[in-house]
Amino acid sequence: MRIIIVNGSPRKGGATAQILHKIEKLLIQGGVEVDFVNISELNIQPCYGCSACYKTGFCYIKDDAEELSEKIAASQGIIIGSPTYASNISGSLKTFIDRGHFVIEQLLYKKYAISVVTGENYGSRDASKILTKLLKYSGSKISGKIVCNLPFNSSIDNFKKIEKRTSLLADKILRDINNQTPYKFQSFIHKIVFSFGIRPFVKKKGKDYLGVTTRWSNLGLN
Repeated sequence: MRIIIVNGSPRKGGATAQILHKIEKLLIQGGVEVDFVNISELNIQPCYGCSACYKTGFCYIKDDAEELSEKIAASQGIIIGSPTYASNISGSLKTFIDRGHFVIEQLLYKKYAISVVTGENYGSRDASKILTKLLKYSGSKISGKIVCNLPFNSSIDNFKKIEKRTSLLADKILRDINNQTPYKFQSFIHKIVFSFGIRPFVKKKGKDYLGVTTRWSNLGLN
């Protein structure tokens, strides 16, 4: 079993990273192969909006975005975290999402996912909703989420609720992957979004979206 953890924070030792590393430790103890990625260490350029990837299946920009997408595609699960910036996810994570083949190409189809969002105020729930929507529309099955408000630069070791929640979710994503938990309501919502929103839009594009339909075929979505 392979799970990828993506720290979308520019800080490698902040609250988001601390929570993600706690989950990482628990997963490794459970025998999982974990790939921990700090977005801040990667060279990922902004999307230019050329739509070439929809036709070719890959982005022409030669940086780290495609390699990270391939790692995600090769994993059974993804855990993605972000701090809250202006009631949204971090800019560095959003830059990757724009390049990462998520929604249209269905990068997370049938993968299990957990989202982690930290912040200091109510805006963290808005950021969590954004990540949740991304995971759902990209085809994943959501095992759970963490939304944590705590003072800036504080250690999460003083928050017992976080310890309990990380343990619960680490166990849950392992069970979900092993048992292939169906999450019927989530699957139903995804089917509606894909069948009535994404697929008709792509089909109208014809050969201009050949890279997308080829990905779908490989996923068994066509």
